[in-house]
Amino acid sequence: MIEFHLDARSGVAPYRQLIHQVRHALRLGLLREGDQLPKVKDVVAGLAINPNTVLKAYRELEYEGLVAARPGIGTFVTGTLDGVPLAAHEPLRRELQRWLAKARRAGLDDESIEALFASTFRSAGEEGIA
Repeated sequence: MIEFHLDARSGVAPYRQLIHQVRHALRLGLLREGDQLPKVKDVVAGLAINPNTVLKAYRELEYEGLVAARPGIGTFVTGTLDGVPLAAHEPLRRELQRWLAKARRAGLDDESIEALFASTFRSAGEEGIA
């Protein structure tokens, strides 16, 4: 089961962060069809957020066809996101782990690593690097 977290510094609305986390988990194969999302009351207790925030995220995921609510039971994954086969992820993950280790050896902290990755990711997209 997925465990949600929020980043107050991200500038992204909490409900959007929950949606992104579900979408990422689907892309990475951490969530599959039939898996249950955490119950709203558990997310509320764990993150100390308003139940309407969680409900809004779950409703949007339902609208996208990725989950379905079963009243009295919970919310379950009903869809997938098409993408690169999961087998292709592992070599890329290992390469990224090596890069992260190099960044840490170079003295970069988490925030610096995130900033470097985000700016490089954006510029690669703008330049059409494939």
